[in-house]
Formats: sequence, structure tokens, C-alpha cells
Amino acid sequence: MSTLDLSVLFFLQMAVILGACRIMGILFNRIGQSQVVSEMIAGVVLGPSLMGWLFPGFSSYLFPVDSTPILFAVAQLGLVLYMFLIGVEFDVNLIKSRLRSAASVSLAGIVVPFALGGTLAYFLVRDASLFAARTTTLQAVLFMGAAMSITAFPMLARIIFEQGLSRTSLGTLALAAGSMDDAAAWCVLAVVLASFQNNPAIAVYAIGGGVLFGLVVLLGLRRALLPLGKRVAAAGEMSQGMLIFVLMLVMLGAWFTDFIQIYAVFGAFIMGIAMPRGKFAAELHRIIYPLTTAFLLPMFFVYSGLNTKIGLVNTPYLWWLTGLVLLAATLGKGVACYGAARWHGTSHREALAVGTLMNARGLMELIILNIGLQRGIIEPALFAIMVLMAITTTLMATPLFERVYGSKASRAAKEEAFL
Repeated sequence: MSTLDLSVLFFLQMAVILGACRIMGILFNRIGQSQVVSEMIAGVVLGPSLMGWLFPGFSSYLFPVDSTPILFAVAQLGLVLYMFLIGVEFDVNLIKSRLRSAASVSLAGIVVPFALGGTLAYFLVRDASLFAARTTTLQAVLFMGAAMSITAFPMLARIIFEQGLSRTSLGTLALAAGSMDDAAAWCVLAVVLASFQNNPAIAVYAIGGGVLFGLVVLLGLRRALLPLGKRVAAAGEMSQGMLIFVLMLVMLGAWFTDFIQIYAVFGAFIMGIAMPRGKFAAELHRIIYPLTTAFLLPMFFVYSGLNTKIGLVNTPYLWWLTGLVLLAATLGKGVACYGAARWHGTSHREALAVGTLMNARGLMELIILNIGLQRGIIEPALFAIMVLMAITTTLMATPLFERVYGSKASRAAKEEAFL
């Protein structure tokens, strides 16, 4: 298909994607699910698992293989801008007061599911339908451990935002623990990729470069940007030139962390943390948020859905294995994070809320699974099993959270009654 034909088709793809996300949003909102969950389901529905199965001809026309690079680029842009906004909303002062508890929750949320995932991989690595023949036992253990211990950080952030908890102690604890959790998981993945390519430099660049980037941005650039915050506060709005400068910084941060193979979202997130607060942050949110969440971000879910073939899980053994993976993931992440939070004096209610939020894996899980599939570490059947686990744990997150902590509306009603 020519470049011109692909550019014309892109507009139809966007219309279908936005329509599907809107319909799913309406349906899932009625059963108490977050918008981000509905977009995740919409991606699976538009992929080979449903639309490609029911309408293969139309699916092949709407999402030809040649269009994948375009969808991927737009999906990455939406994801990067969204994670930048999450960083802008991130309250560093709250982290300082809960650093020890956040580190403990993160550590528990990594070690326990990593051990369970690694144990499963140890016994399954010789199954040719799950792992590639050239994948060693150590590589399988490390990859499966990283995949099981990852948290859906962007999803967690969006659920927290939609629940109105962005600037609360609970929201910050979950975000801090989730960010540490995912950073560690990506470092492990870098080691796996390095061993898979016989190139130790990949792990060195990823870990060393990530630490250096964080120090430069948070200690140097953050202070340099403070005068811009004062200028916006005095003017009452952000100029177009300043917005362009900020977006340039975001793209550079995303490029660098992607270049060192940590992943672009972390560069964007760190850049967001470095931005001045107050009117500056409010203007960024006002300008960037609506288009990003309504138009660009849904593209990532559809791109991931196009790589998901749930129909490959088609035997009693594979369904049994799916249940075992789901059980290990839920106990390893949710229970471990709950226990760590309680150990540091967090109330039973808040600890349960942290455990349910940390147990969601959707977005980042899809990213790491796609990398594993593309690099030939895992086979499509294991990819499908892990996607099912990711969808299920993410679907569980909002209902369980609202059950143990209360919905935004119920909390507001209680506060109003108290006043």
C-alpha cells in the first residue's frame, strides 16, 4: 500500500478507534470501570481476538500490516504526553514524607511476584509453545519475573486521577511505589535483552543512563525552569513559544530514555516532575490533557490489541496455566504490597487500596510483552496468556478499590455529610 493510501486510511482508523473507545467507555462506565479499562478492552475488540475473527476481510483492510509503523508512532506520542502530564501532577513533597513506605511497597511488589513468575518460567521454559527454543532458563526466569512484577503505571496514574486522589497521601504512595516498581522491572528487562543479544552494554546504558538522566533533570533542569514558572504566573497564561519549548524538552527526554532502552514514558514522566508548579502546571494540564486523553492515548491500546490473539489459549492445559498465572500475579502483587504498607503503619483500608491499585498491570504489561514477542523471547500462546492476566488484574482494580476505599462520589458524599 502506498504512503498516500496509508495516510488516507489513517483517518478512517482514527474514526473507528475513537468510536469504539467511546462505545466501550459508555458500557464499562455503567459497571463502575475506569475509562482506561474500557479503552484497553476496545483495543482487544478491534484486534484479531474479535473483529479479526468475526470480520477478517474488513479487519485486514482497516489495519493492514503496512500501517503498523504509523499507528505505533502516534500511540507512542499519546503515551509520552500522558505520562508527562502525570509527572506534572506528581507531588514530590508528599513522596518525601512517605519515601520509606513507598520503597517497601515497591520492593515487596517486585520481589514476591518476581519469585513466583520466575518459578513458573523455570518449569515452563522447555515448552516450545510458550518460550522460544533459543531462550535460556535464566532469560526465561528473568523475563517472566519482570513481566509478573510490573505495574500498569500509566493506568494506575489515570485511575488515581479519575478518583481525585492525585495530590493525596494514598495516591502519592501508590504512584511512588509504582514508578520505583516499573523502573526496576525495566532494568531487569534490559539485562534480559543484553543477554539475549550477547551485548552487556545494553544493561549498562539503560541503568547508568537512566540514573544520570534523572539526576540531571531533577537537580539541574528543574531549577533552571523556575523563572519560567514565575513568568507564566505573572502573565496569567502560557505563551505559544513557551509551550513549544516545553514540548521540545518532553520529546528530548522521551527520545533519550528510549535510546538507552529504558522506555520513552520514563523520560516524559521525569520531565513532568521537573516542571514548575502552580499556574505553569495548570496551564500545561489545560492545554495538553484534553487532546491527549481523548484523541491520542486510545491509539496505544488499539496498537496493543492488534498483537493480541486470545484464541491461541484453546486447550484445558493452557486455560489451567492462565488461571495459575493469574493467581500468582494477584497474590504476589496485591497481597505483598498490602503487607508492606501495613508494616509501615498504613491503615488497613489504605493498605488494601494500595494493594488493589498496584495489582493492575495493563498498559506496561502490554509494553513488556510486546517487546518479548518481538524479540523472540516468548511465543504467541504465552503472550495471549499474559495479556489475559493483564486484562483481568486491570479489570479488578477499580471495583476492588472502590469496594475497599469508596468511590469518588461516595467519599464526597461522606465529606459533605460530615461538614
